[in-house]
Amino acid sequence: MISPSLGVCYYPEHWPEDWWEADAARMAEVGIAWVRIGEFAWSRFEPTPGELHFDWIIRAMDVFHRHGIKVVVGTPTATPPRWMVDKHPDMLAVDLNGKRKGFGSRRHYDFSHLPYREEAGRITRLLAEAVGQHPALGAWQTDNEYGCHDTTYSYSPAAKEGFQLWLQQKYDTVDALNQAWGNVFWSMEYNRFDQVELPNLLVTEAAPAHGLDFRRYASDQVAAFNRVQFDILKSIRPDLPVIHNFMSRTTDFDHYDVAETLDIASWDSYPLGHLAVSDEPEETKHLYMRQGDPDNAAFHHDLYRAVGHGRWWIMEQQPGPVNWAQFNPDPLPGMARLWAWEAFSHGAEVVTYFRWRQAPFAQEQMHAGLMRPDREPAPAYHEASQVAQELKTLDLSGMVGKARVALVFDYQSEWAWQIQPQAKGFTHSAHVRGLYAAFRKHGVDIDILPPSTKSFAGYDVVAIPALFAWNDDLRSAIADFEGHLLIGPRSGSKTQDFSIPANLAPDLPSNLLDVKVMRVDSIDPSIDVEVRGSGSIHHWRERLETRANVVIEDVDGWPVLVNQGKLYYLGASGSKALIQRVVDQLIEEADLPTINLPAGVRCRTRAGFRVYVNYGAGPATLNPATDESGYVLGTAELTAAGVTVAKLATAG
Repeated sequence: MISPSLGVCYYPEHWPEDWWEADAARMAEVGIAWVRIGEFAWSRFEPTPGELHFDWIIRAMDVFHRHGIKVVVGTPTATPPRWMVDKHPDMLAVDLNGKRKGFGSRRHYDFSHLPYREEAGRITRLLAEAVGQHPALGAWQTDNEYGCHDTTYSYSPAAKEGFQLWLQQKYDTVDALNQAWGNVFWSMEYNRFDQVELPNLLVTEAAPAHGLDFRRYASDQVAAFNRVQFDILKSIRPDLPVIHNFMSRTTDFDHYDVAETLDIASWDSYPLGHLAVSDEPEETKHLYMRQGDPDNAAFHHDLYRAVGHGRWWIMEQQPGPVNWAQFNPDPLPGMARLWAWEAFSHGAEVVTYFRWRQAPFAQEQMHAGLMRPDREPAPAYHEASQVAQELKTLDLSGMVGKARVALVFDYQSEWAWQIQPQAKGFTHSAHVRGLYAAFRKHGVDIDILPPSTKSFAGYDVVAIPALFAWNDDLRSAIADFEGHLLIGPRSGSKTQDFSIPANLAPDLPSNLLDVKVMRVDSIDPSIDVEVRGSGSIHHWRERLETRANVVIEDVDGWPVLVNQGKLYYLGASGSKALIQRVVDQLIEEADLPTINLPAGVRCRTRAGFRVYVNYGAGPATLNPATDESGYVLGTAELTAAGVTVAKLATAG
């Protein structure tokens, strides 16, 4: 069993060496158990080609070891030094408009550039050989935030050559490619694979299958890049976990595929920054400006628990104002504590704050840390210390139990609807998150499942919204499932080659669901179509031909929600009220237990405890749940940004 603990990101190369000892001592005093170092330090490891300096990081690790702090060492490949660009000028990525990016920040490399991939493997091996046997070493991190700053896709000569080879391996013959892409349309047929262009700088849009295959190719390059480092690190220390730090709402590559060569998934949680740059309504942004969206962080906790096959961390947790949104408010007092507790309730093993001390220089000098630049504690310092002390009083070492509700999240569906939205702003992820929030408002725990899931056994309710194409595993899982299943809108509306299926959407056997989508009505989002009863449709509605039971219809008489036994089809994108109505119907039909939560309050169960967190700006009073034996941290009276932990009568 792994007991939850706290960590912090630290940059010894940023500070005088005679500060390190005092910093480590204060970390231990706070209750910090882990520190991450090294992920941006290539120019200090290797200031000129072949001139290696690992002595300083070893001395830093010696300091942390003396204070009982374990170290995560990051590979520095997100920040190749200037001399590397001079050596390989074509390693710089090329943007959508054909312009090559420059040196002077970070993530300035092209995943398709094979000589750089070799260089990344070389520095990874040298670093691992230098520090791999150090007693403080507890884990590795590969690179940093794959895809950050829109760096997954490159339209370079290296990417073009790699894409052509990838296509040849996938299709074998050009005729097969032409058939799959529908290239007879507009005379786009090829005679050779080396004629295929990248899907940018065209007169108008590329064929949808062309664009989707390019995204698949680009995603494979991220996975291949990670595999190089994973294999090297495992060859040197097979006993240590390899981690990568993913991000919020970053979907340009398939995280499930990358995580096939990871032991633990982690992500970087910045609730205020993520809300500020999101497409959430202004009302939501104002209401939760200092707390963050009450469901976004939790959704990513559950997503990365799935990506990490049950094991996940937060590698960077916001401690105060960030620097990269248009506006960067100060968190409500207590939020740095709340965010940590919420993460632990969803199964996090470690929550690592970013960063120990605010840097007084360079791009992130306005980004807060646990310490101020003058070496005095910032507010989150005390909140982190409080969390560390509270963790000692509760045994949360058990794993998160299987939920009764699951949602399927699919990266390829996100790409498909970016390529062909049909209604501007239509996304797979928005539909998944909408359902997630609606279940969570009732205190229902949720699992996220990948599209490779072969069975839904053990779940009472599963939802598969806006999934562009079925695969054999999902078809089998649907056919065998005995619980309540919700699919749509737009689920099964394409084949894997991005064509309309012969049987039309949702392309399921009529004995399972007798529904066909005959026509789609995409609507300006400023216009709503009212639904009989309550709620409204916006963005998307489908004209259904069906002999299934109509559960909800709109004011024009179009079926909105239909069911055939326990299988439900939702033929529209809905307002929050409509989605809540659909979820409430499923909860009632499946007889799921719910919790009457005050506005702004959310909860999650782990290891026999239920953790309540208050995202509201004011106090809230809990209604004790029937399966709880009492509160072991806090009370029924939750302050703003408050945390209360209840003991369950039976472990769950």
